[in-house]
Amino acid sequence: MSNSIFWPTVIMFLIAAALFIIATLQGDGRNVTGLKAAWTMTYQIIPLLIFAFITAGMVQILIPKEEIAKWVGDESGFRGLLFGTLAGSITPGGPFISLPIAAGMLKAGAGMGTMVAYVTAWSLIAVARLPLFVGIMGWRFTWIHLLSVIIFPPIAGLIAQQIIRLLR
Repeated sequence: MSNSIFWPTVIMFLIAAALFIIATLQGDGRNVTGLKAAWTMTYQIIPLLIFAFITAGMVQILIPKEEIAKWVGDESGFRGLLFGTLAGSITPGGPFISLPIAAGMLKAGAGMGTMVAYVTAWSLIAVARLPLFVGIMGWRFTWIHLLSVIIFPPIAGLIAQQIIRLLR
C-alpha cells in the first residue's frame, strides 16, 4: 500500500470498525444489515472503479509527456487552466471516475493548477448534471448557477499555481 493512502485507509478502518461495534452492541442485527448493504455497494461500484483506474493508467502511458506538458503542464499557462476547466466540466460520474483521471494526469506530467481547475470544474459545473438541474431547479436557476460558478475553476487553478510557486 502506498504511503499516500495508508493513513486514510487506517482512518476509514477505524471509523468502520467503530460503527460496526456500535451496530453490534445494539443487538438487533443492524451489523449484518450494514455489512450486506456494504457488500451490495461494493459489488455495484467495482466495475466502475476498475474501468476508471484502467482509464487513468492508459492516460499515463498513451499520451506522450510532451503533449501533456504542452496542454496541461505547468508551462501551459492559462490555456492549460481553461483546458482543465473544460475537461472537468464534461467528465461524467462521481469521484471514482474524476479523481483517478486527475491522479493519472498528475503522474503523467499535468500541472497542479490545471488539475485543481479540472477537479473544481468537475465539482461545480458538471455538464452531465445540467439536465437534472434544469428539470428540478428550472432554466433560470441553472443559468444563474452556471454564470456564478464558471469563473471559479480557472481562479482555483491560478491560486494553486501561486501556492506551488511559493512552496518551491
